[in-house]
Amino acid sequence: MPRRRLLELTAIGLAAGLFSGLFGVGGGVVIVPLLVLWLAFGDREATGTSLVAIVIIALVAAIAQAGYGNVRVGDALLVGLPATGGVIGGTWLQQRIPAAGVRLLFALFLAVTAVLLVVRAL
Repeated sequence: MPRRRLLELTAIGLAAGLFSGLFGVGGGVVIVPLLVLWLAFGDREATGTSLVAIVIIALVAAIAQAGYGNVRVGDALLVGLPATGGVIGGTWLQQRIPAAGVRLLFALFLAVTAVLLVVRAL
């Protein structure tokens, strides 16, 4: 692997880890856009790559948060288990929507989320 690509992927990982630890986000919000915009990944490749990275990030982050007493395991299971059905459905749907449509939906999701967070902070 060329050194430049290694450094770029490492930078994306560091940013994702920082945002994951600080805000609880990292994969979809940091990794996917950077892989698409910075390294010219396709949307689907960026999503798949991000999901694998999230497994590692989430495990370490959950252990760290548990050390601070911030984990509610029962609630996490009640969110996480049904989410597996959503993942299956979302993956199926993503493969049937044109890549530009997926990108637009993702951008709209991020924009709406940003507006709601700003409104809530005020």
